[in-house]
Amino acid sequence: MDGVADAASAQAWLADNRERVLTELRRHGSLMIRGLPLASPEHFAAARDVLLEDHLEVPREETTPRTGYGNGIFSATDLPPVQRIRLHCEDSYSVVFPGILLFCCLVPPERGGATTLGDTRRVLAALPADLVERFRRRGWMIVRNFQKHVGMPWQQAFGTADRAAVESYCDQNQLSYEWLPDDRLRTSGVRSATVRHPSTGEESWFNHVAVFNEWTHDPETREILVAACGPDGLPQNTYYGDGSPIDPADVAVINRAFDEVMVRESWRRGDLVLVDNLLCSHGREPFTGDRRVLVAMGEPRRMADCSPSGPIGPAAARGPGKEGWT
Repeated sequence: MDGVADAASAQAWLADNRERVLTELRRHGSLMIRGLPLASPEHFAAARDVLLEDHLEVPREETTPRTGYGNGIFSATDLPPVQRIRLHCEDSYSVVFPGILLFCCLVPPERGGATTLGDTRRVLAALPADLVERFRRRGWMIVRNFQKHVGMPWQQAFGTADRAAVESYCDQNQLSYEWLPDDRLRTSGVRSATVRHPSTGEESWFNHVAVFNEWTHDPETREILVAACGPDGLPQNTYYGDGSPIDPADVAVINRAFDEVMVRESWRRGDLVLVDNLLCSHGREPFTGDRRVLVAMGEPRRMADCSPSGPIGPAAARGPGKEGWT
């Protein structure tokens, strides 16, 4: 990039072009800035501070392991390189979530490893009207089981070993919770399947309905998980908001819609990618070689302020399909 030779001049360029960058982000849902000399977590944090007015210091309700670099900078994910991460909107299962994600590549992978992107407005438009209407009306439910050997223990996901602190968090964030034997925890919450962007008013498909559903796993993986955890003990699963199961055929339709809108661009050193979390989903390809991609999250949003189409609230912790489920 002409005239941008070091991290200080990159910060100045971002400050001069901030409004234009954010305008284009609202239009397209995601935006890549290529050619900035960003080479460290500190450089990335300085860029973040220019672009985002309010950043999140600690991730919430974690579903993926991350490395923290301090000052609200984290690895994008520490999941194994062979694992594909499907398109999703960050923390769509939470009542508070980041409005903007910022990614930075410090070390590009040898092969693969792109951060895939998919416009969730286009996903919504591609889905059958009757499917969308069911989810608008009934919402969706996230059920998570935290355990030591499969998935993620609750101490890691919530960043504390204090049960009272976890209970307080769940109460404040409209999650039901149930403590189970062997230091396990089950949480559940009902969320809206679509939201409208507070600035643009556009509706988007904003949820983890398919990505966390048991039928998205390949058959062998699902069989192993059910054998290890039981049908009600999977690390995460999704249902309609009333607790009834989602047809596997509908899960496949949703996954196809995401696949159809997915775009990719290989990482280069110093690349900066902004993602409007309400308008665009993101994922990750498998890769080989070193890959160091960092993330910062900011501009927190409350689901209640995003014109949710469906219900939001805790759910009974007895499990879907059982007496007393609400």
